[in-house]
Amino acid sequence: MSDTLIKIENLHRYYADTHAVKGISFELHQGQVLGFLGPNGAGKSTSMQMISGVLAPSAGRILINGIDLLDNPREAKNQTGYLPEKPPVYPELTVDEYLTYSARLRNIHKSKLTNAVDDAKQRCGLTQVGRRLIGNLSKGYQQRVGIAQAIIHNPAVVILDEPTVGLDPIQIREIRQLIADLGKQHGVILSTHILPEVQAVCSHVQIINQGQLVFSDSMESMNQQLQCNQLIVAFIRPPEEKFLLELKGINHLDDLQNGRFRLHVENDHSTAELIVSTSAEQNWGLIELTPEKQTLEQIFVELTSSDLSKENAA
Repeated sequence: MSDTLIKIENLHRYYADTHAVKGISFELHQGQVLGFLGPNGAGKSTSMQMISGVLAPSAGRILINGIDLLDNPREAKNQTGYLPEKPPVYPELTVDEYLTYSARLRNIHKSKLTNAVDDAKQRCGLTQVGRRLIGNLSKGYQQRVGIAQAIIHNPAVVILDEPTVGLDPIQIREIRQLIADLGKQHGVILSTHILPEVQAVCSHVQIINQGQLVFSDSMESMNQQLQCNQLIVAFIRPPEEKFLLELKGINHLDDLQNGRFRLHVENDHSTAELIVSTSAEQNWGLIELTPEKQTLEQIFVELTSSDLSKENAA
């Protein structure tokens, strides 16, 4: 049996004349936590709503565990659990009442209701608050209740839309750990615009901007790209740029003024050694040599800003 839990093919969504989602395609596999990253208004929530079956696509195909969402919506939706940005909880119900209600909506047999509720509470850290009113719980615990309803029927895929918005740092850490745990048993799609969230819990990352996927890769590959590939150097007697560019391993440089440069290099270790030795030989007076790592934020800004510039230019 294939481990492909979600297969998205050429997905589009229009709102009147607005083309909100423009032909995105990707796959989610068993055990993956996919970070769906993008600025506000990029099309993240619209994409999540289509994948979860809340919103119909204008064009394209969505397969959930091999089931076509448009052809067999009820069967496909049984394979997914969805937490929208605002948790769909009822503050006047207790946690137990709400999760029992959610289980019944998911057609869980009466004989299995209690076990399903207890399992969801245990996995989401809600065992001690089952009899408390949801309205009296903290925002973090309400978010846990929202996640519990999303997994109560043990779906193959869990879709979480901005699950940590409005939480304090301790609550954020707890929800991130919960998401990481969910990723061990389900495929998880995490929609967010919070960059540290992706690095903390995701195994794969996709960046969407203006309705289009502009980046898709594993976090392992991403981390390799984030390795040090820049050096900040400063000289008392700075050489002309052409002499620095002649050194092996330096692709290009940025003049930071006052004898400081940012060097974009192929191998920071060997290039650093070469800079030190050359500076000594040429009496440049090297006074600073600092490795500088590229960040996910830099990649994100570069991709989204460059795409925005292209769109405006067009």
